[in-house]
Amino acid sequence: MRIGELSARTGASTRSIRYYEEQGLLTSVRSGSGQRTYPEAAVERVLLIRRLFDAGIGSRTMSDLLPCLSDPAIRTPWLTDRLRAERERIVAEITELTATVAALDAVIGDLAMPGTPPR
Repeated sequence: MRIGELSARTGASTRSIRYYEEQGLLTSVRSGSGQRTYPEAAVERVLLIRRLFDAGIGSRTMSDLLPCLSDPAIRTPWLTDRLRAERERIVAEITELTATVAALDAVIGDLAMPGTPPR
């Protein structure tokens, strides 16, 4: 299938699909006229890539994880450990952002009180 059809079937923009290829997450074959063509399996691959991006997994980490995620025969405890580490990283970021929001709320609160000097 061509890139436009892959885009339509997955909801990923053609630009995103090209990015996935640039990052080594997806492969295509070039036709004689230079157009990208994809196998049917590319639909599931793009949907998986999108799920991983939605889960906060970056393309570098994803390139390590995709072979194990795509082939159950080569899954090891390493995969679960790596996904748990990514989860912990995201939770730490949430904690930091929550503290940042609280600090900003304090600044906003100080500004809302007339006559109160900023902290």
